[in-house]
Amino acid sequence: MQKRQLLKGAMTIGLLGAFGRVGADERPSCEGDGTPLQFMPRTSPDPEPLVDELEKYPRCPYCAMDRRQWHRSRHLVHYDDGRVDPTCSLHCAAISLSLNIDRGPKAIYAADFGSGETPRPLVNVDDATYLIGSALAGTMSTRSKIAFASARAAETAQAKHGGETGDFDAALTAAYLDMAEDTAMIRQRRAERRARREREE
Repeated sequence: MQKRQLLKGAMTIGLLGAFGRVGADERPSCEGDGTPLQFMPRTSPDPEPLVDELEKYPRCPYCAMDRRQWHRSRHLVHYDDGRVDPTCSLHCAAISLSLNIDRGPKAIYAADFGSGETPRPLVNVDDATYLIGSALAGTMSTRSKIAFASARAAETAQAKHGGETGDFDAALTAAYLDMAEDTAMIRQRRAERRARREREE
């Protein structure tokens, strides 16, 4: 499966440095591999992750953003051991897939941006068409990567907002290519918010 090959080829060293919360000497490893335990999904195995999904998984474990607020861009990774990693965006889903490189994704879901429902329903990414690099605002990324359940809806949005259409593999590749720039942007924005809060105190 092309998606699994892409995931196994993803580099994780830079991500570990960018998103680690403790020193390397404090990172206990999982039995049988070198995956830091703090990056394992902390959810219990869930055979039905889409049932009451936002109630069960309200926040992104990587950036702490409210997935209910960012329902239009949220993703959810269901690993083959039943664990769930619920993220706010493809950016954070890409982090999850890199850090859990020894877990195979059973299914990956993305919000259908083309739906008029609130919250947007999730669609399996194997059936989604992504609009990459359009004028539509991205989440956690300067270059947006937005999923549509319908290829026609993606093409309609493309005609209005530009960008290129592609499948999940293309969108995930773009997320990895953008990771360094996006991480720097996120760090800068969070530093600016902290500085503002300190001035107001």
